[in-house]
Amino acid sequence: MKRFALIAATAAALAFPLSAEEGQDTGDGLSLMERGAQMFMEGIMREMEPAMRDLRDLAEDMGPDLRRFVEEMGPAFGELMGKIDDLNAYHPPEMLPNGDIILRRKTPEDLKDDPLDEGEVEI
Repeated sequence: MKRFALIAATAAALAFPLSAEEGQDTGDGLSLMERGAQMFMEGIMREMEPAMRDLRDLAEDMGPDLRRFVEEMGPAFGELMGKIDDLNAYHPPEMLPNGDIILRRKTPEDLKDDPLDEGEVEI
């Protein structure tokens, strides 16, 4: 009798993963894998809810200030970008000992020696 129970338990244990892989229905039209993924996402959403609420509150607090910043600085930034042209034509910014920050334009030789080919991105 013990031997029969052991064989039955082993068969049941081996059959369970097979039925789960075949997409066993959980009663709501979802397979076990789909239901597990849904439960996982619901858990993440519950964990993230306080952080998302804080982020929403922060956005509401900063909204007017950010809007005013864009209205005031948008035209100046557009003018600056018109003067800069292509950012690849400049070396990285340098800070001088007195605190000034300078952008040196690359010479034609620097541009020719640029190791990046067209379409490549330096990371």
